[in-house]
Amino acid sequence: MILVTGAAGFIGSNLVADLNEAGRDDIIACDWLSDDGRWENLSKRSFHDLLLPEQLEGVLASAKGKRIDAVLHMGAISATTATDGNLVLKRNYQYTKMLWEWCAANGATFVYASSAATYGDRTDHFDDRLDYEGLRQLRPLNLYGWSKHMFDLFAVKSTDPAPPHWYGLKFFNVFGPNEYHKESMRSVVCKLAPDILLGKPAKLFKSHRPDFSDGGQTRDFIFVYDVCKAVLHFARGEAESGIYNVGTGQARSFADLVSAAYRAAGHEPNIEYIDMPMELRSRYQYFTEASTDKLRSAGYNLPFLKLEEAVEIYVKQHLAAEDRYR
Repeated sequence: MILVTGAAGFIGSNLVADLNEAGRDDIIACDWLSDDGRWENLSKRSFHDLLLPEQLEGVLASAKGKRIDAVLHMGAISATTATDGNLVLKRNYQYTKMLWEWCAANGATFVYASSAATYGDRTDHFDDRLDYEGLRQLRPLNLYGWSKHMFDLFAVKSTDPAPPHWYGLKFFNVFGPNEYHKESMRSVVCKLAPDILLGKPAKLFKSHRPDFSDGGQTRDFIFVYDVCKAVLHFARGEAESGIYNVGTGQARSFADLVSAAYRAAGHEPNIEYIDMPMELRSRYQYFTEASTDKLRSAGYNLPFLKLEEAVEIYVKQHLAAEDRYR
């Protein structure tokens, strides 16, 4: 049996979809459904049980918990604008540590979501081969990134019994179906889709650095389908334990991303540039690009969708479709 936390969320619900499509419904799905409509992310899915996070520890302690052989921990506060340190510590660090300890005690494979936000403001060397001392030099720009960084440090340094196979996956800029409930944390394509689909002007931030043009800020954009394939690769527990980047290894600009969305919708790009809010400027990453050598050395050999291919799938099969949910 597989436990998926954050199962009604963006990446978690796509993982459940992939497992279903592989013929598996022996899934314990765990998440809060809240009041933001995320239940629809699971409306087409099959699973053994659906739990609230506060119920999980009891299940793990029961006979049912002993049947779990892999934990895919995607649940977290993922807002880069989060400011409640106590809540972020509880959910992103302490809860992850509880699952780590359970996997260690019960011999289960543990895969958890880390983030490229742990790297902070860098223009190169997004290197997942750093040892503990190298990791300690990273300086995340926000509370969310710091919380993920703290657990990465714990995992690498831990002298307590560890899960037999564990993987911290540093996701880069993930986009795709089932992110609709994320409000301000939705991808740019998702947020701008109402205007893009109609050919209206879409607004992007101006650059406030001389080495980047307006719209030239770059990210390693990766489609959620590719992210889930990587997660399930590690869930098999065949690679060496450790921290791995999950990105395409190819940075592209926001202008490229939005232009691809316009073309997928049958329109010419129509982009306007606006000033970035002052409160974001000191915490804004202008460049991310995953080093993928370690991922490839772990046996993950599938190709990544090109940006234009991924955007076309997202726009035509989801954002412009009557039923946008996967």
